[in-house]
Amino acid sequence: MQIDKLRGKALDQLFEAVLSLKDLEECYMFFDDLCTMNEIQSLAQRLEVARMLREGKTYHKIESETGASTATISRVKRCLNFGNDAYQMALDRVHGNKEETK
Repeated sequence: MQIDKLRGKALDQLFEAVLSLKDLEECYMFFDDLCTMNEIQSLAQRLEVARMLREGKTYHKIESETGASTATISRVKRCLNFGNDAYQMALDRVHGNKEETK
């Protein structure tokens, strides 16, 4: 994993803080304090790109609907194909949770 290069006390603290958040409202408050609006939008955009790629959407469709660059779309696709399956895991869990509450 690429992130292993950053592994340490500070990153552990960040991830433990994220894991401690109890609901969406706490996430909004924490990320509002932690990140710039552009950083939050970029993270959300990447997850949306991953969702759309999983659905088989074209680069053109993804670019026009999300505003993501082809470089961002390519990077997310590379992670989907050769990464740690974390996008898959997170999207499955999010969509699974939404299905359970319907």
